[in-house]
Amino acid sequence: MMIGNENGFSAPPGSSGRGQSADDEEAVGQFSVPGEDDNTIESASVAEVPDALSGVSMELLEIKRSIEDGMRQRISQAGGVRAADAFSDGGNIQGVSIGLGEGASDSSSGEPGLPALTLYVAEPTSVDRAKAAIVAAMGVRAVASDRVPVNIVVTGVIDAQPHRFRLRPAPGGVSVGHFRITAGTIGCLAVGRSAPRNSRLMILSNNHVLANSNGGVFNDCIVQPGPIDGGRCPQEQVAVLERFVPINFSGGVNFVDCATGWAWPDRVRPELVYLSGGVPAYFRISNALVAPALGMVVGKSGRTTQLTQGRITGLGATINVNYGSGRIALFQDQIAITGMSGAFSAGGDSGSSIWTWNQQRNPVGLLFAGGGNITFANQMRRVVAALDINLYT
Repeated sequence: MMIGNENGFSAPPGSSGRGQSADDEEAVGQFSVPGEDDNTIESASVAEVPDALSGVSMELLEIKRSIEDGMRQRISQAGGVRAADAFSDGGNIQGVSIGLGEGASDSSSGEPGLPALTLYVAEPTSVDRAKAAIVAAMGVRAVASDRVPVNIVVTGVIDAQPHRFRLRPAPGGVSVGHFRITAGTIGCLAVGRSAPRNSRLMILSNNHVLANSNGGVFNDCIVQPGPIDGGRCPQEQVAVLERFVPINFSGGVNFVDCATGWAWPDRVRPELVYLSGGVPAYFRISNALVAPALGMVVGKSGRTTQLTQGRITGLGATINVNYGSGRIALFQDQIAITGMSGAFSAGGDSGSSIWTWNQQRNPVGLLFAGGGNITFANQMRRVVAALDINLYT
Protein backbone atom coordinates (compact mmCIF):
# COMPACT_ATOMS: atom_id res chain seq x y z
CA MET A 1 0.00 0.00 0.00
CA MET A 2 1.38 3.40 -0.98
CA ILE A 3 0.98 6.65 0.93
CA GLY A 4 -0.66 9.62 -0.77
CA ASN A 5 1.53 12.34 -2.31
CA GLU A 6 -0.58 15.07 -0.72
CA ASN A 7 1.28 14.37 2.53
CA GLY A 8 4.16 16.48 1.32
CA PHE A 9 7.15 14.78 -0.39
CA SER A 10 8.77 17.36 -2.63
CA ALA A 11 9.44 16.94 -6.37
CA PRO A 12 12.75 17.43 -8.24
CA PRO A 13 13.89 20.86 -9.50
CA GLY A 14 12.99 22.14 -12.92
CA SER A 15 10.17 19.68 -13.56
CA SER A 16 6.46 19.90 -14.09
CA GLY A 17 6.06 17.04 -11.62
CA ARG A 18 4.30 14.85 -14.19
CA GLY A 19 1.80 12.58 -12.49
CA GLN A 20 1.32 8.86 -12.99
CA SER A 21 -1.37 7.16 -15.03
CA ALA A 22 -4.64 5.89 -13.64
CA ASP A 23 -3.20 2.37 -13.72
CA ASP A 24 -0.38 3.24 -11.36
CA GLU A 25 -0.62 2.48 -7.66
CA GLU A 26 -1.30 5.30 -5.22
CA ALA A 27 1.94 7.31 -4.90
CA VAL A 28 4.31 7.38 -1.97
CA GLY A 29 3.71 10.58 0.04
CA GLN A 30 5.14 12.72 2.84
CA PHE A 31 8.33 13.69 0.98
CA SER A 32 9.11 16.97 -0.75
CA VAL A 33 9.49 17.41 -4.50
CA PRO A 34 13.12 17.96 -5.65
CA GLY A 35 14.21 21.53 -6.20
CA GLU A 36 12.50 23.47 -3.46
CA ASP A 37 15.47 24.05 -1.17
CA ASP A 38 18.96 23.27 -2.51
CA ASN A 39 20.53 24.01 -5.89
CA THR A 40 24.13 22.98 -5.28
CA ILE A 41 25.95 19.71 -5.64
CA GLU A 42 26.26 17.72 -2.43
CA SER A 43 29.10 15.33 -1.74
CA ALA A 44 29.45 13.15 1.31
CA SER A 45 32.15 11.64 3.51
CA VAL A 46 32.66 8.24 5.09
CA ALA A 47 32.20 7.40 8.78
CA GLU A 48 33.85 4.53 10.63
CA VAL A 49 31.92 1.33 11.33
CA PRO A 50 32.70 -1.55 13.72
CA ASP A 51 35.41 -3.94 12.55
CA ALA A 52 34.00 -7.18 11.12
CA LEU A 53 37.37 -8.95 11.45
CA SER A 54 37.84 -8.79 15.21
CA GLY A 55 38.28 -12.58 15.50
CA VAL A 56 41.11 -12.89 12.95
CA SER A 57 44.75 -13.27 14.08
CA MET A 58 46.88 -10.14 14.18
CA GLU A 59 49.54 -11.83 12.02
CA LEU A 60 47.07 -12.39 9.18
CA LEU A 61 45.64 -8.87 9.50
CA GLU A 62 49.12 -7.29 9.45
CA ILE A 63 50.02 -9.17 6.26
CA LYS A 64 46.72 -8.09 4.71
CA ARG A 65 47.42 -4.46 5.62
CA SER A 66 50.92 -4.65 4.12
CA ILE A 67 49.50 -5.97 0.84
CA GLU A 68 46.90 -3.18 0.87
CA ASP A 69 49.70 -0.64 1.29
CA GLY A 70 51.51 -2.18 -1.67
CA MET A 71 48.38 -2.01 -3.83
CA ARG A 72 47.80 1.62 -2.85
CA GLN A 73 51.38 2.57 -3.70
CA ARG A 74 51.15 0.93 -7.13
CA ILE A 75 47.99 2.93 -7.98
CA SER A 76 49.53 6.15 -6.68
CA GLN A 77 52.72 5.65 -8.71
CA ALA A 78 50.71 4.86 -11.84
CA GLY A 79 48.41 7.87 -11.39
CA GLY A 80 45.34 5.64 -11.29
CA VAL A 81 45.91 4.39 -14.86
CA ARG A 82 46.53 0.71 -15.67
CA ALA A 83 49.83 0.08 -17.44
CA ALA A 84 50.33 -2.26 -20.39
CA ASP A 85 52.17 -4.81 -18.21
CA ALA A 86 49.67 -4.43 -15.38
CA PHE A 87 49.17 -8.15 -14.75
CA SER A 88 52.80 -9.20 -14.43
CA ASP A 89 54.25 -10.03 -11.02
CA GLY A 90 52.52 -8.07 -8.24
CA GLY A 91 50.15 -6.48 -10.75
CA ASN A 92 48.34 -9.80 -11.00
CA ILE A 93 47.00 -9.19 -7.48
CA GLN A 94 43.64 -7.46 -7.92
CA GLY A 95 42.52 -7.61 -4.32
CA VAL A 96 42.85 -9.15 -0.87
CA SER A 97 40.40 -10.12 1.83
CA ILE A 98 39.95 -12.49 4.76
CA GLY A 99 38.09 -15.64 3.74
CA LEU A 100 37.88 -19.27 4.83
CA GLY A 101 40.41 -21.96 3.94
CA GLU A 102 39.37 -24.60 1.41
CA GLY A 103 41.88 -27.39 2.11
CA ALA A 104 45.34 -28.03 0.69
CA SER A 105 45.50 -27.60 -3.11
CA ASP A 106 47.29 -25.51 -5.72
CA SER A 107 44.79 -22.70 -5.08
CA SER A 108 44.52 -22.95 -1.29
CA SER A 109 46.83 -23.66 1.61
CA GLY A 110 44.27 -22.97 4.34
CA GLU A 111 42.49 -25.42 6.59
CA PRO A 112 38.78 -25.80 5.72
CA GLY A 113 36.62 -23.38 7.69
CA LEU A 114 39.50 -21.44 9.29
CA PRO A 115 40.42 -17.82 8.41
CA ALA A 116 42.75 -17.48 5.44
CA LEU A 117 44.19 -14.69 3.33
CA THR A 118 42.24 -14.59 0.05
CA LEU A 119 44.05 -13.15 -2.97
CA TYR A 120 41.98 -12.10 -6.00
CA VAL A 121 44.05 -12.41 -9.19
CA ALA A 122 43.58 -11.36 -12.81
CA GLU A 123 45.23 -14.45 -14.23
CA PRO A 124 45.48 -18.01 -12.83
CA THR A 125 48.44 -18.65 -10.56
CA SER A 126 49.41 -20.91 -7.68
CA VAL A 127 49.67 -20.07 -3.98
CA ASP A 128 53.48 -20.24 -4.14
CA ARG A 129 53.75 -18.01 -7.24
CA ALA A 130 51.35 -15.47 -5.76
CA LYS A 131 53.33 -15.34 -2.52
CA ALA A 132 56.58 -14.91 -4.44
CA ALA A 133 55.10 -12.07 -6.50
CA ILE A 134 53.95 -10.24 -3.36
CA VAL A 135 57.40 -10.58 -1.75
CA ALA A 136 59.16 -9.36 -4.91
CA ALA A 137 56.79 -6.50 -5.83
CA MET A 138 55.60 -5.31 -2.42
CA GLY A 139 58.30 -6.48 -0.02
CA VAL A 140 55.81 -8.33 2.21
CA ARG A 141 58.17 -11.11 3.31
CA ALA A 142 55.88 -12.43 6.04
CA VAL A 143 53.48 -13.81 3.44
CA ALA A 144 56.10 -16.34 2.30
CA SER A 145 55.83 -18.32 5.52
CA ASP A 146 54.22 -21.75 5.27
CA ARG A 147 52.20 -20.79 8.35
CA VAL A 148 50.25 -18.17 6.36
CA PRO A 149 47.13 -19.77 4.83
CA VAL A 150 46.26 -18.39 1.41
CA ASN A 151 43.37 -18.87 -1.04
CA ILE A 152 43.71 -17.94 -4.72
CA VAL A 153 40.54 -16.75 -6.47
CA VAL A 154 40.63 -15.84 -10.17
CA THR A 155 38.39 -12.82 -10.82
CA GLY A 156 40.01 -11.42 -13.96
CA VAL A 157 39.89 -7.61 -13.97
CA ILE A 158 37.38 -6.38 -11.40
CA ASP A 159 35.03 -4.04 -13.27
CA ALA A 160 32.63 -1.46 -11.89
CA GLN A 161 29.38 -3.05 -13.08
CA PRO A 162 26.85 -1.00 -14.97
CA HIS A 163 15.31 -5.69 -15.26
CA ARG A 164 15.68 -3.53 -18.32
CA PHE A 165 11.95 -2.75 -18.49
CA ARG A 166 10.11 0.44 -17.60
CA LEU A 167 7.93 0.31 -14.47
CA ARG A 168 5.87 3.01 -12.76
CA PRO A 169 6.07 3.45 -9.93
CA ALA A 170 9.66 2.16 -10.25
CA PRO A 171 10.69 -0.47 -7.66
CA GLY A 172 14.13 -1.51 -6.50
CA GLY A 173 15.90 -4.02 -8.73
CA VAL A 174 15.22 -2.35 -12.10
CA SER A 175 17.34 -0.53 -14.65
CA VAL A 176 18.23 3.09 -13.86
CA GLY A 177 20.96 5.56 -14.69
CA HIS A 178 22.36 9.05 -15.02
CA PHE A 179 21.51 10.31 -18.50
CA ARG A 180 25.16 9.95 -19.62
CA ILE A 181 25.81 6.32 -18.56
CA THR A 182 24.56 2.91 -19.74
CA ALA A 183 22.53 1.43 -16.87
CA GLY A 184 22.70 0.20 -13.30
CA THR A 185 20.11 -0.79 -10.71
CA ILE A 186 17.88 0.95 -8.17
CA GLY A 187 18.94 -0.50 -4.82
CA CYS A 188 16.05 0.75 -2.70
CA LEU A 189 14.54 3.99 -1.41
CA ALA A 190 15.93 6.26 1.30
CA VAL A 191 15.31 9.53 3.15
CA GLY A 192 17.71 12.08 4.62
CA ARG A 193 18.28 12.15 8.36
CA SER A 194 17.83 15.90 8.84
CA ALA A 195 16.01 18.85 7.26
CA PRO A 196 15.57 19.60 4.45
CA ARG A 197 16.64 16.16 3.22
CA ASN A 198 14.24 14.31 5.53
CA SER A 199 11.43 15.49 3.26
CA ARG A 200 13.05 14.04 0.15
CA LEU A 201 12.24 10.55 -1.08
CA MET A 202 15.40 9.23 -2.74
CA ILE A 203 16.58 6.28 -4.76
CA LEU A 204 19.86 4.69 -3.65
CA SER A 205 22.45 3.32 -6.06
CA ASN A 206 26.14 3.77 -6.95
CA ASN A 207 28.05 6.93 -7.79
CA HIS A 208 28.95 5.38 -11.14
CA VAL A 209 25.25 4.70 -11.81
CA LEU A 210 23.60 7.94 -10.66
CA ALA A 211 26.50 10.42 -10.77
CA ASN A 212 28.48 9.21 -13.80
CA SER A 213 31.61 8.39 -11.75
CA ASN A 214 32.01 11.91 -10.31
CA GLY A 215 30.88 13.52 -13.58
CA GLY A 216 27.40 14.54 -12.45
CA VAL A 217 26.10 17.74 -10.86
CA PHE A 218 23.12 18.43 -8.65
CA ASN A 219 19.81 18.25 -10.55
CA ASP A 220 21.15 16.07 -13.40
CA CYS A 221 18.48 13.87 -14.97
CA ILE A 222 18.16 10.24 -13.81
CA VAL A 223 16.06 7.94 -15.97
CA GLN A 224 14.32 4.58 -15.54
CA PRO A 225 15.13 2.45 -17.44
CA GLY A 226 18.77 3.45 -17.90
CA PRO A 227 19.84 5.01 -21.23
CA ILE A 228 21.11 1.74 -22.74
CA ASP A 229 17.66 0.24 -22.09
CA GLY A 230 15.84 3.12 -23.81
CA GLY A 231 15.48 5.65 -21.00
CA ARG A 232 15.47 9.26 -22.19
CA CYS A 233 15.14 12.67 -20.53
CA PRO A 234 12.63 14.00 -19.77
CA GLN A 235 10.22 11.24 -20.88
CA GLU A 236 11.51 8.56 -18.48
CA GLN A 237 12.94 10.79 -15.75
CA VAL A 238 12.26 9.55 -12.21
CA ALA A 239 14.75 11.57 -10.16
CA VAL A 240 17.57 14.13 -10.14
CA LEU A 241 21.07 13.67 -8.76
CA GLU A 242 20.97 14.67 -5.10
CA ARG A 243 24.23 13.59 -3.38
CA PHE A 244 27.22 11.31 -3.96
CA VAL A 245 30.50 10.28 -2.36
CA PRO A 246 33.33 11.22 -4.78
CA ILE A 247 35.52 8.32 -5.96
CA ASN A 248 39.26 8.87 -5.47
CA PHE A 249 41.21 7.79 -8.57
CA SER A 250 44.59 9.07 -7.32
CA GLY A 251 45.61 6.22 -5.03
CA GLY A 252 43.59 7.33 -2.01
CA VAL A 253 41.39 4.85 -0.17
CA ASN A 254 37.70 4.47 -1.10
CA PHE A 255 35.14 2.71 1.05
CA VAL A 256 31.89 3.33 -0.85
CA ASP A 257 30.60 3.90 -4.38
CA CYS A 258 27.20 5.39 -3.65
CA ALA A 259 24.78 8.17 -4.52
CA THR A 260 21.20 9.28 -4.07
CA GLY A 261 18.69 10.58 -6.58
CA TRP A 262 15.86 12.84 -5.38
CA ALA A 263 12.75 11.18 -6.79
CA TRP A 264 9.26 12.25 -7.64
CA PRO A 265 7.20 10.33 -5.06
CA ASP A 266 4.64 9.16 -7.61
CA ARG A 267 7.32 7.59 -9.83
CA VAL A 268 8.92 5.20 -7.32
CA ARG A 269 7.87 2.57 -4.79
CA PRO A 270 9.58 0.94 -1.77
CA GLU A 271 9.19 -2.68 -2.92
CA LEU A 272 11.83 -4.62 -4.84
CA VAL A 273 10.87 -6.63 -7.92
CA TYR A 274 11.65 -9.96 -9.60
CA LEU A 275 10.01 -11.78 -12.47
CA SER A 276 7.81 -14.77 -11.68
CA GLY A 277 6.64 -16.53 -14.83
CA GLY A 278 7.43 -13.35 -16.76
CA VAL A 279 5.21 -11.27 -14.47
CA PRO A 280 6.63 -8.69 -12.01
CA ALA A 281 6.36 -9.85 -8.39
CA TYR A 282 7.11 -7.53 -5.48
CA PHE A 283 8.63 -7.96 -2.02
CA ARG A 284 9.98 -5.79 0.78
CA ILE A 285 13.30 -5.79 2.60
CA SER A 286 13.96 -4.52 6.11
CA ASN A 287 15.57 -1.20 7.04
CA ALA A 288 17.45 -2.81 9.98
CA LEU A 289 21.07 -3.02 8.83
CA VAL A 290 23.25 -5.97 9.85
CA ALA A 291 26.99 -6.57 9.69
CA PRO A 292 28.31 -9.02 7.09
CA ALA A 293 29.66 -12.36 8.28
CA LEU A 294 31.62 -15.11 6.56
CA GLY A 295 29.27 -17.80 5.28
CA MET A 296 26.20 -15.54 5.45
CA VAL A 297 23.66 -16.36 2.71
CA VAL A 298 22.46 -13.25 0.91
CA GLY A 299 20.27 -12.22 -2.00
CA LYS A 300 19.82 -9.37 -4.44
CA SER A 301 17.51 -8.33 -7.27
CA GLY A 302 19.23 -6.53 -10.14
CA ARG A 303 18.77 -5.28 -13.67
CA THR A 304 20.70 -8.05 -15.43
CA THR A 305 20.66 -11.27 -13.42
CA GLN A 306 17.45 -10.49 -11.52
CA LEU A 307 16.93 -12.44 -8.27
CA THR A 308 20.04 -14.38 -7.20
CA GLN A 309 21.40 -16.05 -4.07
CA GLY A 310 24.99 -16.01 -2.87
CA ARG A 311 27.26 -16.56 0.08
CA ILE A 312 29.70 -14.10 1.68
CA THR A 313 33.15 -15.60 1.11
CA GLY A 314 35.41 -12.65 1.91
CA LEU A 315 35.45 -9.76 4.41
CA GLY A 316 37.63 -6.70 4.63
CA ALA A 317 38.46 -7.01 0.92
CA THR A 318 40.84 -4.46 -0.63
CA ILE A 319 40.49 -4.40 -4.41
CA ASN A 320 41.51 -2.40 -7.47
CA VAL A 321 38.38 -1.51 -9.45
CA ASN A 322 38.41 -0.62 -13.15
CA TYR A 323 36.07 2.25 -14.08
CA GLY A 324 36.98 2.36 -17.75
CA SER A 325 39.15 4.81 -19.71
CA GLY A 326 42.13 3.48 -17.74
CA ARG A 327 40.84 4.80 -14.40
CA ILE A 328 41.52 2.57 -11.39
CA ALA A 329 40.27 3.12 -7.83
CA LEU A 330 41.37 1.33 -4.66
CA PHE A 331 38.59 0.17 -2.32
CA GLN A 332 39.00 -1.20 1.20
CA ASP A 333 36.70 -3.03 3.65
CA GLN A 334 34.57 -4.55 0.91
CA ILE A 335 32.37 -7.67 1.01
CA ALA A 336 33.10 -10.53 -1.42
CA ILE A 337 30.18 -12.74 -2.48
CA THR A 338 30.14 -15.95 -4.50
CA GLY A 339 27.01 -17.07 -6.32
CA MET A 340 25.46 -20.29 -5.06
CA SER A 341 23.98 -21.27 -8.41
CA GLY A 342 25.81 -19.46 -11.18
CA ALA A 343 26.94 -15.85 -11.04
CA PHE A 344 25.57 -13.69 -8.25
CA SER A 345 25.72 -10.61 -10.50
CA ALA A 346 26.72 -9.28 -13.91
CA GLY A 347 27.20 -5.92 -15.63
CA GLY A 348 24.18 -3.70 -15.01
CA ASP A 349 23.48 -5.08 -11.51
CA SER A 350 25.53 -2.33 -9.89
CA GLY A 351 23.56 -0.48 -7.23
CA SER A 352 21.54 -3.49 -6.12
CA SER A 353 20.89 -3.77 -2.41
CA ILE A 354 22.16 -7.01 -0.84
CA TRP A 355 20.19 -8.51 2.04
CA THR A 356 20.09 -11.59 4.23
CA TRP A 357 18.39 -14.56 2.60
CA ASN A 358 15.87 -15.15 5.38
CA GLN A 359 12.51 -13.85 6.52
CA GLN A 360 14.02 -10.63 7.86
CA ARG A 361 15.84 -9.64 4.64
CA ASN A 362 18.12 -7.28 6.52
CA PRO A 363 20.31 -5.03 4.32
CA VAL A 364 24.00 -5.98 4.33
CA GLY A 365 25.63 -4.30 1.33
CA LEU A 366 25.42 -2.25 -1.85
CA LEU A 367 26.66 -4.09 -4.96
CA PHE A 368 29.16 -2.14 -7.06
CA ALA A 369 31.74 -4.36 -8.79
CA GLY A 370 32.66 -7.87 -9.81
CA GLY A 371 35.01 -10.17 -11.65
CA GLY A 372 34.84 -13.87 -12.48
CA ASN A 373 32.22 -15.39 -10.19
CA ILE A 374 32.97 -12.92 -7.38
CA THR A 375 30.76 -9.93 -6.61
CA PHE A 376 31.95 -7.06 -4.44
CA ALA A 377 29.78 -4.80 -2.29
CA ASN A 378 30.15 -1.84 0.05
CA GLN A 379 29.01 -2.37 3.60
CA MET A 380 25.53 -0.85 3.79
CA ARG A 381 26.42 0.55 7.21
CA ARG A 382 29.10 2.67 5.56
CA VAL A 383 26.77 3.73 2.74
CA VAL A 384 24.02 5.15 4.95
CA ALA A 385 26.55 6.93 7.16
CA ALA A 386 28.36 8.49 4.19
CA LEU A 387 25.17 9.74 2.56
CA ASP A 388 23.50 10.64 5.89
CA ILE A 389 20.35 8.67 5.05
CA ASN A 390 18.01 6.04 6.44
CA LEU A 391 16.62 3.33 4.19
CA TYR A 392 12.93 3.67 3.38
CA THR A 393 11.82 0.10 2.82
